[in-house]
Amino acid sequence: MPNALPNTPTSRMPVAVYVLGLSVFALGTSEFMLSGLLQPLARDMGVSIPQAGLLVSAFAIGMVVGAPVLAAATLRLPRRTTLIALLAIFGLGQVVGALAPSYAVLFVSRVVSALACAGFWAVGAAVAVSLVPVTARARAMAVMVGGLSIANIAGVPAGAFLGQHAGWRAAFWAVAGLSLLGLIGVTALVPRTKPATGADAPRLRTELSIYRDRQVWLALTATALNGAAVFCLFSYLAPLLTETAGMKESLVPMVLALFGVGALIGTAVGGRVADAHLFGTMYAGITASTVVLAILALTAHSAPAAVVLALMLGVSAFTTAPALNARMFNVAAAAPTLAGATTTSAFNIGNTLGPWLGGLVIGAGWGYPAVAWTGAA
Repeated sequence: MPNALPNTPTSRMPVAVYVLGLSVFALGTSEFMLSGLLQPLARDMGVSIPQAGLLVSAFAIGMVVGAPVLAAATLRLPRRTTLIALLAIFGLGQVVGALAPSYAVLFVSRVVSALACAGFWAVGAAVAVSLVPVTARARAMAVMVGGLSIANIAGVPAGAFLGQHAGWRAAFWAVAGLSLLGLIGVTALVPRTKPATGADAPRLRTELSIYRDRQVWLALTATALNGAAVFCLFSYLAPLLTETAGMKESLVPMVLALFGVGALIGTAVGGRVADAHLFGTMYAGITASTVVLAILALTAHSAPAAVVLALMLGVSAFTTAPALNARMFNVAAAAPTLAGATTTSAFNIGNTLGPWLGGLVIGAGWGYPAVAWTGAA
């Protein structure tokens, strides 16, 4: 394990943290790219848009279950070895998805990929936090979350572009390639660590004790609700833009990229501010997301307004994310691996609940603007 960084806010991040963030880029691209592929995928598989949207929820369900289960199962294993194995499984899941002959096979491949993704995020977050001092936790988590932001900027729009011009399966092949690059990076640059032994060895009973703390459950709930609010809308942003705002389908990748630009800006701001103003960052970010979603519901028929508000939602949602992650590690300091797993599960409980509620609203015939109202609520 590298020497601890000096306890100053200006300390440089270890290169391993950035490698983990780049790996998360591949994971995040797979998790969110379906938002730009719902229409071609639904047409090819012969399913409805809400049914295609359930693939987003399927991935999120796998993340919810996989994070704590895999974190517990790999607690005593070398973390680097665990990260390598999970990335390999994730990449194979993308290959199966690209070759899927039916909706059912694709659904299963999404769940399996999500299990590996969840385990990687939980263990990777614990590794990232262990490499920096307590006063830099939000910055380290901002690098990890930044991988998701870059996925939204580059990965998701690129997936939508591939889906429109080379078929949605091409997007899965592309993510498989990104997974291979991530695997090479983790193997080469993440430091080897030996499992702790004796009194220092991690114990599942000790880690599970964090769930007796009400502050852990409060942090979990806040993270889940924040995720549900954003992804209730984001999962159906593409059809909202084309069917409600009247935008051409070819312009959807640009708007998804703007959301990602906003997410990157928000992550950078949140990572810098949250270590010093943790609760202020959470309050401001969640309030801003609520306001943006409400305004979007009122102006959804205006394409220019929808474009601007998509950018603003990316900023507000991802400004909050580093603070929520850091808060969980603070209240569950005695169990860093399960803290990362719990944050992952909470985020994806929201990512499961949001698209599901959005699908119910659409299925009830209330229209896509009602999805934004649901997110605001």
